[in-house]
Amino acid sequence: MAHSLICSPHSTPIACQAAMSSAPRVALVTGANKGIGFAITRDLCRQFSGDVVLTARDEARGRAAVQQLQAEGLTPCFHQLDIEDLQSIRVLRDFLRKEYKGLDVLVNNAGVAFDTGDPTPLHIQAEVTMKTNFFGTQAVCTELLPLMKPQGRVVNVSSIMSFAALKSCSPELQQKFLNETITEEELGVLMKKFVDDIKNGVHKEEGWPDIKLVTYAVSKMGVTVLSRIHARNLSEQRRGDKILLNACCPGWVRTDMGGPKGIKSPEEAAEDPVYLALLPSDAERPHGDFLMEKKVEQWGLLSQFPSWVPF
Repeated sequence: MAHSLICSPHSTPIACQAAMSSAPRVALVTGANKGIGFAITRDLCRQFSGDVVLTARDEARGRAAVQQLQAEGLTPCFHQLDIEDLQSIRVLRDFLRKEYKGLDVLVNNAGVAFDTGDPTPLHIQAEVTMKTNFFGTQAVCTELLPLMKPQGRVVNVSSIMSFAALKSCSPELQQKFLNETITEEELGVLMKKFVDDIKNGVHKEEGWPDIKLVTYAVSKMGVTVLSRIHARNLSEQRRGDKILLNACCPGWVRTDMGGPKGIKSPEEAAEDPVYLALLPSDAERPHGDFLMEKKVEQWGLLSQFPSWVPF
């Protein structure tokens, strides 16, 4: 059972009221005040042997979520986090470093999506979606991955739509996203180019997908490839620490983002992320993989898409 934690009502928390002498283990979930993130947090509170930090951009909503879990007899801690705000990420980083001497589990769940029929101009959708889903996730990883303790677990909530995006790209773009040695900088350039090409009305000519939910799909393609890059870097730079980093697809979920027709409940959707977050300490794999229904799907080689994937 997690320790009972109380954080300051301000953005910068005071020390959580827990036994800090031995730096307890800590798990953190981004975008956790509702939907899949909330369900993941609930499961971690029940199953993770340490403290669980629920983060949200909106402090009032985050604290309300914590109170809801407390009413269920669980003991999460709240910390404000806006993944689009570097200062917010660094405040959280400093808190984790001071109070826990690092981080044991990171679940990058925060994300946004526009509905298929949303009237927002496509270039605005592309900019907003990419800023949060890819560049926000990347910023969190930049600041928090160096804090990961040995045998740490990192889970990036991606989507099978990343496979749909890859399949619908031109052969030239496919080759770039499938490149085993693509760098984080090269990937960032490609993600920015997608947004610029949308703005300039040339994304189809430049080989980007012409599918429904294209901005969401491409942003999640970025997250999936980013996961592969970060896993490769961890293997090269911290091999002895046995940190495992993976991406997963929670499925089409009945949430504010997924809509009422989703085929999964948030609780069902939390299963894969929680499974990856709680991989045994002696596990060596999966690492750098993409999982759906707890099954590894090789990047670029999905033979059959679920019927709900909107091409």
